[in-house]
Amino acid sequence: MNARQANPWAALSALCLGFFMILLDTTIVSTAIPAMLRELGAGLNAIVWVISVYLLTYAVPMLFASRLGDRFGPKRVYLAGLVVFTLASLWCGLSGSVEMLIAARAVQGLGAALMTPQTLAFISHLFPPSKRGPAMGLWSGVAGIAAIVGPLLGGVLVDHLGWEWIFFVNLPVGVVALALALLKVPDWQPKHSHSFDVPGILLSGAGLFFIVYGVQNGQHYDWGRVFGPITVFEIIGFGVALLVAFVVWQRFNRKEPLLPLSVFGNRNFSAGTLTSVTVGFAMTGMFLPLVIYIQAVLGETPTMSGLLFAPMSLLAGMIGPFVGRASDKVNGKILLIIGLAALASGMALVALIARADANAWALTPALLVAGVGIGFIFAPMGNLAMSSVEPRFIGTASGIFNTARQVGGVLGSAAVGVLLQARISASIADEAATAANALPEQYRAPFAEGIAKAAESTGEFGSSGPAAMPGLPSGVAEQAQRLALEAVHNGLTDAARVTLLLPAAVLLLGVLAALTMRRPVPRAHHSPAPEPVPSAA
Repeated sequence: MNARQANPWAALSALCLGFFMILLDTTIVSTAIPAMLRELGAGLNAIVWVISVYLLTYAVPMLFASRLGDRFGPKRVYLAGLVVFTLASLWCGLSGSVEMLIAARAVQGLGAALMTPQTLAFISHLFPPSKRGPAMGLWSGVAGIAAIVGPLLGGVLVDHLGWEWIFFVNLPVGVVALALALLKVPDWQPKHSHSFDVPGILLSGAGLFFIVYGVQNGQHYDWGRVFGPITVFEIIGFGVALLVAFVVWQRFNRKEPLLPLSVFGNRNFSAGTLTSVTVGFAMTGMFLPLVIYIQAVLGETPTMSGLLFAPMSLLAGMIGPFVGRASDKVNGKILLIIGLAALASGMALVALIARADANAWALTPALLVAGVGIGFIFAPMGNLAMSSVEPRFIGTASGIFNTARQVGGVLGSAAVGVLLQARISASIADEAATAANALPEQYRAPFAEGIAKAAESTGEFGSSGPAAMPGLPSGVAEQAQRLALEAVHNGLTDAARVTLLLPAAVLLLGVLAALTMRRPVPRAHHSPAPEPVPSAA
């Protein structure tokens, strides 16, 4: 099947099913975090790695994967990635330890990296600029729904089948997506012979890994030595140095650099890429503190915590296609800024409303505001960033744009994870010290020290609170248990509130970037040509 014979909407729908599956896995794990902490006997830092390693191996190879699509055909690379992703999902579900699960998630991320660049490249190939708005609307609707429906589906599966099924569910979806892609997606062959920038791949991958490793493990090592004389900050600095070396190498690589810097001469694309980073950061980072708060403090089940996100999911999915159409008719910059501001406001409102004794459904208005924001973001962001890119840079630009969002997700997962761990330890210790004043004097110090020490694990607390202190008189023991539960719940609530402000603040950087964007001038579309315009990716 070639581009002339293919139904572009049928092809896009088939691709979106696989796209939905891989984006679902960026959020579905969040709802299962308390269950995995218990059943795998792991700490919060290790479980955050289950999220981060997927995002890391998803983001790093994506530019390389876009070039594979140019050389071997986007359909073939997409199908290969889909097979890898589906089989890795089976491995994830069968993992019996957190270390095995992290390894399987890394392979799963590689499969996702092969798939994602091909979807946006196909939109640019199958649809003329005048019709890309609705196509981007469908794409954005899928992205928005997948990012939010993950917690709902994950909650149902965890409650009724176990955390393993958040991965097993990918098996039937993967088989259906594979069949539809084989039947509906054209075998487009750009046939561009590219060289592969191996030094660029190694420098960018290693640099991002060391930064994420340092940031995410900083609290674990108390921001001091990791091994021998090497400190956390030296690891982060080494990662930054590698990324600087990567940029310098891209500047002087005269063949085919992994990241051609010339594409950033387009203001809209540069601003759109930065905005995409902030969106990835916020949408990945927002779920971890929310799930910990809803399940550990408010005592809701994984299913109920997922249901709390359902209205936001539905609203985002309903708004996305309409915003996509509107982005062809009005200045998409305005729509994008509205979306970014609404998402940031929704997170800030959740932080304002959250209390240890709150009703979970009291969060709904704030989450609906966030849902409006998500619905307004994806279509105009993609349209503004890609529509003004020169045709010869489409392949490169699509890879960079998708990579940017995933890099944002990696940084968001790491930064939010370490901030949450730090705030849990500090806030619970503070609350325990305050609560201890209600006990007889001889029990105050052991109580406060015991709760503070337990808080350092950041993974032991459910709605029942920490274990009771041994050797206390019955009357004091009951009071101490009640005070301990209050200290833990108040501390977790404070930690979640403070942590939610971080992704909200990062979105304001996205607003500043969006303000610099211009309304794109439509380009002529010669459709369909025997071969697409050569891309630089």
